[in-house]
Amino acid sequence: MSSKSRVTAIDVGNDCVKAIFGKFDHELYIPNVIARDTEDRPVIGIEELNDKDPLDGIHIRVHSPALKENNVIYRVGNLATKSDNPTELDPGSSKSEEDQTLVMLFASLALDAVREENSEIFKKSNNVIDANYTLGTGLPLREVKEGKDVGYRAQLLSSVHQVEFLVTPKYQGLKVNIKFDQVKVYPEGFAAYINLVMDNDLNIINRDLIDKRILIQDIGGLSTDVAVIKNRNVDDDKAQGFNIGVSEALEQIREEIRSKHGVELDSRRDVVDIITRKNDRNHIMVKGSRTSVHDITDRILLELAKKQYRFLRNVWQKNSQTEICYFVGGGSMVLKDYLKTLNNNLDGYNIDFFEDEKESIWMMANAYYKLISDFVRKNNKEQPKPKEKEKQAAAK
Repeated sequence: MSSKSRVTAIDVGNDCVKAIFGKFDHELYIPNVIARDTEDRPVIGIEELNDKDPLDGIHIRVHSPALKENNVIYRVGNLATKSDNPTELDPGSSKSEEDQTLVMLFASLALDAVREENSEIFKKSNNVIDANYTLGTGLPLREVKEGKDVGYRAQLLSSVHQVEFLVTPKYQGLKVNIKFDQVKVYPEGFAAYINLVMDNDLNIINRDLIDKRILIQDIGGLSTDVAVIKNRNVDDDKAQGFNIGVSEALEQIREEIRSKHGVELDSRRDVVDIITRKNDRNHIMVKGSRTSVHDITDRILLELAKKQYRFLRNVWQKNSQTEICYFVGGGSMVLKDYLKTLNNNLDGYNIDFFEDEKESIWMMANAYYKLISDFVRKNNKEQPKPKEKEKQAAAK
């Protein structure tokens, strides 16, 4: 191995990509939006370009045999939301089979690899950086149950993937060759459980939960997974994945705001902002005056919360000895108040939410990080390389 392998955990969420690198020395948060583009997007002055944040100008060409469409140029993240043809993942699509998932994954890795701080780790010749990663990531339970994780992992491991930075601040003209030494693909529901009961070193922090029968309802953008956990394991047969998340509701809200108030919101992200922000929640500006959209958001979100509550009820009925259900994922934050109200008025299940929004959003990435770090630790114990250790000591 020419360069050291850097540990990374990446959660390609339907809404955003969350990535953690190295020894927690870097993290990335990028909206999961891409837009096809041409090579020479107009740029005003290269000096100005380099003053900007690379994350606001991710403009790349991606080359990989794993992609259905190879060698395509994309705007990614914030830059894509501003283009005329942004694509977000569609309801009903499989994360493991979409080019978009891979484009986001490779873009995140390339953005880490080009950082000045990593010049010690990765070899760079001319403008090409060779980067090796050990990756922990995940797929929805439904896809893992269908065995799609096997092909997904094989695609990542089998070849070198190249990201070329085109008109991106600070990184223009650099190419990154990404190779994976190891890839672990975890089911998303299990990851949430790991996070509930263990700290970063996989020490048990939540003794009273560890042997309980738990449901974890993870409400994402496009899908909802309900994991059933007993005896510290996910019961795969009982677990269920539903093809409904919050994205459709957000689209609907966006559509109604447009037809009723004539206000164009750029993306689903803007809708999330309107319904979750601390001040002025559920208000927008219409021709400069503050206007409530509460009637729209309330009706649509309550409808979705009822569907989510039905999922909970169905799974709980089949697992009657469940002791508690945890709601996790970005969608849970959006629906929290509605679900609590429904539960109080209806069945009164023992349910709980993560009050910490950041923790809820980063939960999967944190869990993959714990799992992949543990995997690396165990592997390193099995194969001590004395020469390697001396080298590392000398390097320090």
